[in-house]
Amino acid sequence: MNTKLFSELGLSAEALKAIDKLGFEKASPIQAEAIPPLLAGKDVVGQSQTGSGKTAAFALPAIEKVDANVKRVQVIVLCPTRELAVQVSEEIHKLSLFKRGIHALPIYGGQSYERQYAGLKAGAQIVIGTPGRVMDHMRRGTLRLETVKMVILDEADVMLDMGFRDDIEVILKAVPAERQTVFFSATMPRAIQELIKKYARDPQQVQIEQKAMTVPTVEQAYYEVDRRFKVELLTRLIDIHDMKLGIIFCNTKRMVDDLVDHLNAQGYSADRLHGDMTQAMRDRVMNKFRRSNLEFLVATDVAARGIDVENVEVVFNYDLPYDVEDYVHRIGRTGRAGRSGRAISFVAGRELFQINQIERYTKTRVHRAKVPTPNEVEEARAGVFLEKLRATLKSGEYKKQDHVIAVLLEEGFSSTDIASALTHRWQDGQANPATTEAPPQREERQDWRGGRQDRTDRRDFDRPRPDRNEREGRPERVDRPQRPDRQDRPERPRMDRPVGERFQPKFPANRPAPARVERPAPSAPRPASEPAAEAPRPAIVHKPLPPRDAQAPQPPRPPRQVKALAENHTRLFMSAGAETGMNRDEFLRLIDREAKIPADKIADVDVRQRHTFVDVPNEVAAGIISKLNRHPLKDKRLKVKKA
Repeated sequence: MNTKLFSELGLSAEALKAIDKLGFEKASPIQAEAIPPLLAGKDVVGQSQTGSGKTAAFALPAIEKVDANVKRVQVIVLCPTRELAVQVSEEIHKLSLFKRGIHALPIYGGQSYERQYAGLKAGAQIVIGTPGRVMDHMRRGTLRLETVKMVILDEADVMLDMGFRDDIEVILKAVPAERQTVFFSATMPRAIQELIKKYARDPQQVQIEQKAMTVPTVEQAYYEVDRRFKVELLTRLIDIHDMKLGIIFCNTKRMVDDLVDHLNAQGYSADRLHGDMTQAMRDRVMNKFRRSNLEFLVATDVAARGIDVENVEVVFNYDLPYDVEDYVHRIGRTGRAGRSGRAISFVAGRELFQINQIERYTKTRVHRAKVPTPNEVEEARAGVFLEKLRATLKSGEYKKQDHVIAVLLEEGFSSTDIASALTHRWQDGQANPATTEAPPQREERQDWRGGRQDRTDRRDFDRPRPDRNEREGRPERVDRPQRPDRQDRPERPRMDRPVGERFQPKFPANRPAPARVERPAPSAPRPASEPAAEAPRPAIVHKPLPPRDAQAPQPPRPPRQVKALAENHTRLFMSAGAETGMNRDEFLRLIDREAKIPADKIADVDVRQRHTFVDVPNEVAAGIISKLNRHPLKDKRLKVKKA
């Protein structure tokens, strides 16, 4: 298909001026095929992949059709999501920059009705909205459609999947019959074809056939990784490729929240975007992401088709999408407008067959990549640091410290040692904050499983508890002697004895029962003046209890002794102790979470006031040092080395 210039498509001078200001010269295939019939007033059904320029393909003809002197709604654009409505509105504002008197208004749920009503009352000619909010304004009488010339359904397949078919039909029946109907969609399922047959008049089909449904400038790869290690692999890839702006897609809102917490705890700048957030929160997050004040946006598929941000370097499929079409829309957020991009998917276990389905659907090859090792990550970090240092030296934008270096040279230090020490301090994040920006540090979460912190430590909760007499620090139970006055007490009656033997006198034979007190018969009432005689009560004899045997005093607890270091173990020094609030169990959880070394492999943990000694097997000592050294802990960085 031959490419065309925008000047060959019959657009006005104002539209061409806006296009030139945006930096575009050649029209994309979908724009070249759809704009001429739309300008001619024909109904159009356009099918093309995401990120191919469909918005400008229907926005430019819509702007050209609007009469700026008529302050009534003339064009209505229906979008499936709030984000997509805002994106289309911003695109129309840019393309109509030099068209005086044209006003476009987005209306969607979550925004104030009063603000939208004020925009409609002011005479907005182009309305971009979601079907639900458009229906609300129609019922309220604030949106009248008698003067509509063009109805555009953007991402029609998504709107039907979201259950908007009835709303769409109500809106299409409310607009005048003599209008122009436009359908744009990435796919054409049967439901879309039925709507086209019912509401479009002899539509012209515009379909861009390509060998691949995905953008060719996007490099696609997948990593086979267990679910438990996805976070670690994600951070490794971010560090090794030095990624600064990306989108991470998850299938559930809970996974989005958990992943954002993990990334922020490890010093990355990340925020969330999903359906449970209010519109104000979503707008604030998107504005931060567009201004690159946010490194990574973690989102669900609800935002997959509403994000149009330039220079997105990478799209991560942290969870593979349930639908193959969603994969196309996800990775379409990068590599837009001819730029290069990268799409990385994480695959666990049986999800490998989904990669085959994606390859058959998109007609492209998704390459399998090798998981980078920790050494490769360290080398990549060193390379990035070296490039930054080289750029700083070439630019000369740093403060001279000749007097400090001269003092160190006079003290006998070599220049290479001085440079190495300064580099070490800079990499360790302990340089002077006035000259060097230290990496962000956040308080480490104390949940060893990586989830939310519970009141009860689940690790201790699941562990079987020892018998109460076997717990450390408790004396053994001492059997007390039976009281003498209870030795002669008869045993309780048993129901297996004969009836006559079950109930015996309460007092034993050797103990006389108290004398029965005779009371006057009720038939002989006593005179009122005669005081009542008190019946004598049996005397209560208080027998002195024999003294109990004194319990043996608990022997003093022996002082804690550090186990002797075995030949196959190494003692590590950690620069954090009890003064930081850490205890033995928390150190074990830290080693388990970061170095993947279970607690049963740790020989001993000796927590002192300002430092801690840990005895570990020789084969895991190097791994623990590499994982935990310079690890953010509380308000400082942990130092780990051999003792």
